Amino acid sequence: MTTIEVRRAKPDDAEALVRLRGLMIAAMGVDIGGEDAPWRKAALGFFAAGLASPETFAAFVVDDPEAGVVAGAVGQCNIHPPSPKDLSITRGYLYNVSTEPDFRRRGLAKACVIRLLDWYRDETEVGQIELHATEQGDSLYRALGFADSTYPAQRLKVVR
Repeated sequence: MTTIEVRRAKPDDAEALVRLRGLMIAAMGVDIGGEDAPWRKAALGFFAAGLASPETFAAFVVDDPEAGVVAGAVGQCNIHPPSPKDLSITRGYLYNVSTEPDFRRRGLAKACVIRLLDWYRDETEVGQIELHATEQGDSLYRALGFADSTYPAQRLKVVR
């Protein structure tokens, strides 16, 4: 692979996005289970629905002629109330940035993220873009202008 050609993901790329998500989650030390793990079916439905909503959802990927999709980044627009520092009512969320192990350290994920940032800027009304960074991705995001938030994320799992 000599030149990086990034393309917008199509609906038939949903399975590849699930596979890349599994790689990302496993790299974070989480057991992703086997090919029949329930999260995979749910993720496939999520990505298929998202890819069918191109105004508010985008994924950009890089293909290898033999291996298929080897890297990608996903973004979604979410409604959010305005604030004194951001009058927009749409925020972007960047996630699922992942590269197949044999293709890492070549700038593929960065190229996908840059295309996604271009999409946010040129085709949406997003005022801010948020993400959760792993240690491995932190320097990439900082180099692209992301900064720590004043208020870090907190999470509560809803038990039913």
